[in-house]
Amino acid sequence: MIHVLIRGVSIILALAIVLVVVVLAIDAQVSSVGQNRLVTLEDAPVADCVIVPGAQVLANGTPSQMLQDRLDVALLYYNSGRTDRILVSGDNGQVEYNEVIVMRNYLLAHGVPIEVIFMDHAGFDTYDTMYRARDIFLVDKAVVVTQEFHLLRALYIGQELGLEVHGVASDPRPYAGADYYRLREYLARFKAFLDCQFNSKPTYLGETIPITGDGRATLG
Repeated sequence: MIHVLIRGVSIILALAIVLVVVVLAIDAQVSSVGQNRLVTLEDAPVADCVIVPGAQVLANGTPSQMLQDRLDVALLYYNSGRTDRILVSGDNGQVEYNEVIVMRNYLLAHGVPIEVIFMDHAGFDTYDTMYRARDIFLVDKAVVVTQEFHLLRALYIGQELGLEVHGVASDPRPYAGADYYRLREYLARFKAFLDCQFNSKPTYLGETIPITGDGRATLG
């Protein structure tokens, strides 16, 4: 009986070690691909749009620090004249919680015309955001703006989906919970890798809304 128990524990430990090695290898692969697509704000190329993934919004209708930093860097890129479209993508799965409206309102308050702001209400995760950018908004070439720990995964997904993507990191300050976000990223990158390998479908698709059109088509 003891020998059977020891063998069982050994098998479980061996499987756990294999899983950890696989997760770490995938993390390194995603990071390597993403690093190759990172650019500075000054070197960011002309693109169809700048994509801003969502993050927490506050109860008073303002973006969290992390989201505000993404939007501020996206504004700098937009105001440089290298794109004339902004795609904000986030969670609007509940009536009382709407990341993209908060993002749009912030951009409007900073002088961006409503017709060039496209809202993706079904960007429930980064894979959905990048997939829908390609298939719903017909984006070919994009600059993605988010914090670097997250940006590497977004760039990996974009490249795997056949997009021409570059990324500008928005990390002007330290964030509370940074260690937690990086730890969570191991599993998020593992999931992204599997999504890309199996060509998973996003939660929602729908009719196309070309990024070359009018962003007010995304208001409804």
